[in-house]
Amino acid sequence: MTLSASGAPDTFVTTLANGVRVLALQMPHLETVSVSVFVRSGSQHESRTLNGISHFVEHMAFKGTHLRSCQQINLDAERLGAEVNAHTDKDHTAYHMRGLLRDTGRLIEMLGDIVQNSTFPEAELERERQVILHEFLDDEDDGLSTAYKLFDKTCFGPHPVAQPIIGTRRSIERFSRGDLLGHVQRLYTGANVIVGVAGAVDPQRVVEHAEAAFGAMPRGSENTVAPATYVGGITTRRIPGVSQTHVVLGFPIPSLREDDAASLVAAALFGEGMSSPLMDQIRERLGLVYHAACSADVMDVCGQFVIEASTMPEHLERLVGEVMQLLASHAESTDAVGLERARNQLAVRSLQSQERPFGRLESAAQDLFVHGRVRTPAEWLQRVHAVSAEQVREAFARMLAVPAALAVAGKVGKSAQERLHELVVSARGH
Repeated sequence: MTLSASGAPDTFVTTLANGVRVLALQMPHLETVSVSVFVRSGSQHESRTLNGISHFVEHMAFKGTHLRSCQQINLDAERLGAEVNAHTDKDHTAYHMRGLLRDTGRLIEMLGDIVQNSTFPEAELERERQVILHEFLDDEDDGLSTAYKLFDKTCFGPHPVAQPIIGTRRSIERFSRGDLLGHVQRLYTGANVIVGVAGAVDPQRVVEHAEAAFGAMPRGSENTVAPATYVGGITTRRIPGVSQTHVVLGFPIPSLREDDAASLVAAALFGEGMSSPLMDQIRERLGLVYHAACSADVMDVCGQFVIEASTMPEHLERLVGEVMQLLASHAESTDAVGLERARNQLAVRSLQSQERPFGRLESAAQDLFVHGRVRTPAEWLQRVHAVSAEQVREAFARMLAVPAALAVAGKVGKSAQERLHELVVSARGH
């Protein structure tokens, strides 16, 4: 077990004997310490019958352990003045605590207990099941969220990355305590865990605390998922009783493993900010939407160039047609002013994230999971600013070379799908 700097001089990564990686980020200006445990357990690691179990486990993790009851977990955290949070994504689950620097060891111990020793009491499980079902129904009532779920399926079909993080109503209703215990036993292992700490910390002391809290965790094997194969197509769903139509349109782009900065710059250029071509054309000039956005969503198994918008039903076809024509124009040329704006927006967003402890921990953990090392902010900025106008143009051209994925949810007519198909195809051939 060797303490070593990783990339930046303030970043230290150590691997324990059981495979747990310990990440220490020195941020000497902070008065508090942030502790995160990242587990390679997300909806892309789930079978169809167990879809949503990573999210369910995250909800249940704070309901009691072999050492602490649910009430004791809350009391112990609050006595330290600590903030506690957690989230589940497609490729990981994360547990967070923030408290006083002097309590670093106690925070690591608490998260170690929660992550490794949760008992999932039956009574708590049934109560939390109802909470998650309410969350599921709230999500179902959200037209844009529904469009996103349709979009993921349209992009990647049967691949598990297309599954919703929260799961399905059927899966939520039938998860058992044994399912949760089995999931943790399989996936919550040393090869899939990163313990991260950010603050004015001594890296060696962080390793000692992590060894005490996580050293007995079984090593297990790395959770791997095959790359997702893009499908594409058009999917619509009518939602009764709504007045708006929600649109998610996109294309495949390289995954995190392929390190393609041009697609990220293309997304920022196309739709980030009020001066972007997307907002300038469809909102400011044409008044087709109030809200629209564009992003590049990249994970270890896939990447998506995504445009979202909400519009009135009578504007749906014109909206899709205008967006497709705008994309086609960017496959022909890219302006220098837009390129400079996009590169600077990405740089500022990245640096802002690096100024926040949990943002740094999340970014560094992602690097470790995907690349096996933590990249420096300077590396990222260099990659972004090296992207040329020609590379961005080529990124748009590659996207338009394949069928789009288009998902529409809300107030949508039965005959819309055929007309939308014509609009998408004609723009690609422009």
